Amino acid sequence: MKKILFVASEGVPFIKTGGLADVVGSLPKCIDKQYFDVRVVIPKYACIRQEMKDKMRYVNHFYMDFNWKSVYVGIMEAEENGVHYYFVDNEYYFSGPKPYTDDPRWEIERFAFFSKAALSILPVVGFQPDVVHCHDWQTGLIPIYLDNFRFGTEYYRGIKTIMTIHNLKFQGTWDTKRVRDITGLPQYYFVPDKLEAYKDANYLKGGIVYADRVTTVSSSYAEEIKMPFYGEKLDGLMNAKANCLSGIVNGIDYDDYNPDTDKHIEKTYNIDNFRKEKVKNKIALQKELNLTQDPHTMMIGIVSRLTDQKGFDLVAYVMDELCQDAVQIVVLGTGEEQYENMFRHFEWKYQGKVSANIYYSDPLSHRIYASCDAFLMPSLFEPCGLSQLMSLRYGTLPIVRETGGLKDTVEPYNEYEKTGTGFSFTNYNAHEMLATVRYAERIYYDKKRDWNKMVERAMSQDFSWGNSAKQYEALYDSM
Repeated sequence: MKKILFVASEGVPFIKTGGLADVVGSLPKCIDKQYFDVRVVIPKYACIRQEMKDKMRYVNHFYMDFNWKSVYVGIMEAEENGVHYYFVDNEYYFSGPKPYTDDPRWEIERFAFFSKAALSILPVVGFQPDVVHCHDWQTGLIPIYLDNFRFGTEYYRGIKTIMTIHNLKFQGTWDTKRVRDITGLPQYYFVPDKLEAYKDANYLKGGIVYADRVTTVSSSYAEEIKMPFYGEKLDGLMNAKANCLSGIVNGIDYDDYNPDTDKHIEKTYNIDNFRKEKVKNKIALQKELNLTQDPHTMMIGIVSRLTDQKGFDLVAYVMDELCQDAVQIVVLGTGEEQYENMFRHFEWKYQGKVSANIYYSDPLSHRIYASCDAFLMPSLFEPCGLSQLMSLRYGTLPIVRETGGLKDTVEPYNEYEKTGTGFSFTNYNAHEMLATVRYAERIYYDKKRDWNKMVERAMSQDFSWGNSAKQYEALYDSM
């Protein structure tokens, strides 16, 4: 039996800020328990809900050399969905009302501590993994610490590592001298072909250099990051690692996101009865959000972080034009102030047509996926994207830009061959996006039969974790 250790900065159901938590919470429970013993390590944040903290048991504690001090490392554990979780406990590093702070220097220090502690707890808990699966820059130091630990003790020799990049934009960079001080790693690692990039220490780069395998969250994104535009100054390194770089599309939890059993939506439905039942969710949402109540109006949903990466510059540019059409637009999410205010403005300007919900609510997101006819994701880049998978599951047709995971998961509609599961456009251009939205409107209003057939195809797609889990199992087996 192969032993796999997942290390990440968040994981559902304990703590979540984004898609990473969904991956870390869902993937381990889908991996075949007969052949793999999968365990997970995450920080024990003070902001984890009390009911989840109550499930944790104290295991042990010890003191570790870190940042020129002897630092407390507590170990807690819990069992959830058949998966064994360990929690690294240190109130100094993991207190506060949110899992992350806005202070990059502090983030650099606390996740260096977490990376070293995640490896240091292994002999104490008696778990010696064959593979450590690291997620994003917060765990980028683990392959380096592992390399360093090999010189001191035999326990860590032979452990392989996988580095999964969820978003290359976030790399964990800081002043080299300060990172040397914090980590206690020798000078040997702080050179341009290892941990250093453009005179700074770069956690993600170090993790990629020292990992045995590198994965991203879609095969298109794995190719894109070899280009300067998407490579975030690491395109040269990604090309150098091309022989051990691969992309595996994320899945979604089909139990949580199931229109046939979803407790958050007004009316459950499935592939057989959506023609009659899905629209009841739309009417209920129109009522809830004070939109004009009309079951025939095409409703377009957006559930997203409101950042420039997500393509909201395009939306801002053509929003006035789009609001002239027979559509309603429902937005849910938070992010950069300019986009938050932009949507608030259009809600004020087009009352009854636009609903701007500038916060995050999981139940409301489910209702948007279930109620809308189409779902807009015009991303500048998108490593994988989960929202389009959720919208497909609910028979809400995605309108996406052809990039990364969006390109891999949404098949554009072909009206001649009667194929496709959504609509897409190629260039990062506002009017190209608008033309695609209007094309979708035309199909929705004039070719309802074709639209419903597309909804059928969308709902019959399988983007559950089972599919992705098999690919990860093959990867673990090959190491």
